[in-house]
Amino acid sequence: MSLQAITADLFNGHMTPAQQASIEAILKECQLQGVTDVRQQAYILATAYHEAFNPRHPETRLTPMREFGGEEYLQSKRYYPYYGRGFSQLTWDYNYEKEGKRLGLNLLKQPDLMLNLPTAANSHVYCMAHGSYTGKKLSDYITPSRLDYVNARRIVNGLDKAAAIAGYASRFARCLQAL
Repeated sequence: MSLQAITADLFNGHMTPAQQASIEAILKECQLQGVTDVRQQAYILATAYHEAFNPRHPETRLTPMREFGGEEYLQSKRYYPYYGRGFSQLTWDYNYEKEGKRLGLNLLKQPDLMLNLPTAANSHVYCMAHGSYTGKKLSDYITPSRLDYVNARRIVNGLDKAAAIAGYASRFARCLQAL
């Protein structure tokens, strides 16, 4: 992996220590969970790059974060207080409950535990690899004989911003292959 290449290509030449730690944690989880296809790893990173982004605080891009917006805005969400957290922006009480059981954490009582880097990385990789969000998983779109970054967006959120995330994935893949 080339963090220098990622920094230059996707972070305008400057990556914070928190961003670097996040990338390293996600890639470590990929290895621990058997996600060894670089193109799948690239898509996992691209999803976090898109989902974990607050344009008002670009220095937090690709770090575990809360869905951005003021308290009034967050309270207006049907899924409040289980609004987006982590790398994939986990939402809804049933998703927090399911992930909490898998992780051995009480995420219903402490949803902010999804902001802990190891927890967020583990959840993000697992849910994408196993289809926890929508029933679609990485291997439905990215295999040795298939590469469909655009439709891989269905793993998390239909086709919302699919082309942009596919572009990020291609860039991450180039960087991860640069040794």
